[in-house]
Amino acid sequence: MDQWTVDTIRDRGWGVVMVPADEDGPGFAYTIGLFHTHRVPELVMFGLDVTVMQTLLNSLGDLIAVGERFVADEEREGVIERYPLAFRDVDLGWYRTFFGRAIEYYRQPPFPILQVFWPDRGGNFLWQDDSDERHRDSQPRLWLTPEKHPTGIWTASVI
Repeated sequence: MDQWTVDTIRDRGWGVVMVPADEDGPGFAYTIGLFHTHRVPELVMFGLDVTVMQTLLNSLGDLIAVGERFVADEEREGVIERYPLAFRDVDLGWYRTFFGRAIEYYRQPPFPILQVFWPDRGGNFLWQDDSDERHRDSQPRLWLTPEKHPTGIWTASVI
């Protein structure tokens, strides 16, 4: 376990791990420590700039620290400025692919994780019929098992 993670969770209650986009796929960011400190699911976001996702996840963490709670299968308006967000549980089959540092911290799954979804410019989430195709490809469907996820960049290292 790296000292930054331990110190950040001790001092703030959680930290955000940023994984930048590379030739393997879009970037993502996730929290470590929300479950430990506040007994709520960790959060993960995909497809935006990692520093933007870090800011958004820290803003959600700040809300959690003062009592706000987010639950699976919920869409919420106005949580972050004027943008709606949606939340879905992450299937355990994805943990080792995406959440190695969290597994290292917690020692092993399961610890709960919610995927935070952002809408396309038209306000549609990726599972809605009118959502933009590029938008759909930028965020995996981690509520599905890896075997049920559409084949593509997100399943390349899992299946």
